[in-house]
Amino acid sequence: MPNLAPYAADPACSRGREFPAARGGARGPRSHFQRDRDRIIHSIAFRRLRGKTQVFIAPDGDHYRTRLTHSLEVSQVGRVIARTLGLDEDLTEALCLAHDIGHPPFGHAGEDALSDSMIRHGGFDHNAHTLRVLMRLESPYPDHDGLNLSWEVLEGLAKHNGPVAAPGWALAELDEAYPLALGQWPSLEAQVAAVADDIAYDNHDIDDGLRAGFLDLDDLLTLDFVADQWREVDRRFPGAPHERKLRELIRSQIGIMVNDVIDTTRHAIAGLDASSSCDIRQAEKAVACFSPGMAAQERRLKTFMYERLYLHPEQRETAEKAGDVVARLFAAYAQDSTLLPKDWLGSLPELEPMRSRHIADFVAGMTDRFAIERCAEIYGIRPGGLSNV
Repeated sequence: MPNLAPYAADPACSRGREFPAARGGARGPRSHFQRDRDRIIHSIAFRRLRGKTQVFIAPDGDHYRTRLTHSLEVSQVGRVIARTLGLDEDLTEALCLAHDIGHPPFGHAGEDALSDSMIRHGGFDHNAHTLRVLMRLESPYPDHDGLNLSWEVLEGLAKHNGPVAAPGWALAELDEAYPLALGQWPSLEAQVAAVADDIAYDNHDIDDGLRAGFLDLDDLLTLDFVADQWREVDRRFPGAPHERKLRELIRSQIGIMVNDVIDTTRHAIAGLDASSSCDIRQAEKAVACFSPGMAAQERRLKTFMYERLYLHPEQRETAEKAGDVVARLFAAYAQDSTLLPKDWLGSLPELEPMRSRHIADFVAGMTDRFAIERCAEIYGIRPGGLSNV
């Protein structure tokens, strides 16, 4: 095992797991966090990410990103930062790979529709549902529910966006069963996973948006950060094909943002004089983050992406149709529970809100394709207009 920095999460000092391991010792010479990463990779919920929306809903093209490829790219960025800072790479990778497991079909359009359907039963939040999947729903072991991941993985996922002051019903239930110190910042590995997520989707969504024709390079060049990198790419590779220069632009931006996070985080660690992971958790603000200048550039980039891509009229029209599929599925199962598969029907609670939450668990686990097929099967008409690329 590589030498860890004193402020890193040490798998040998893990706070343990919710359920004692009843089976014989670890399968192979793996640390707690390595086992967690492997459990996530081998889970059905992780495999389903290949069929869930990242930016474009049910894309016809093979080259667009899905939640699975996005999670792999986040993992690559996170590992680089973690290795450079002397953090536990396995914990960082586990967090990166698992952070989107709670997404329902059709991305945020599906989440909004499911939350609306659940408005009288506590709503729906994909971050909390990630914990619900990993701690209760994905249950391959005979002696306990869930994957029984280490405390450090679970707290990092629970606090993906920082400390949680007012958890919703799903996270509150899980925290009551296995307290995750929601009021504190998570480990530095978890903070790195969160910023790696920003870096990956900021830049890779540009790549997909350009490929699909929803974004225009001239419009992107109105952003100083992008324009500076494009001029440098053009200077270094004046005769290169345009498509290759665009790919180099994305790589260049990722590299600059990664280096900024590393430098900023090192400076913050030095200011804290951090000598343990507890010092990181007790800090008053995030330790792994962008510099103020880069944070401002990144906010401008996000604003641009929302205006030109995520809220593009064609994207919004497709999202409305996708959300309607999720809403109609929930309504159908709520009205006639016999439409559920036998195993889900057999474990359906009789009383609310548990009954509706159980139905939401089933719908949230669907891939885009499966949701479309089930909607067509139930209503007799295949939903149309669900792919605009």
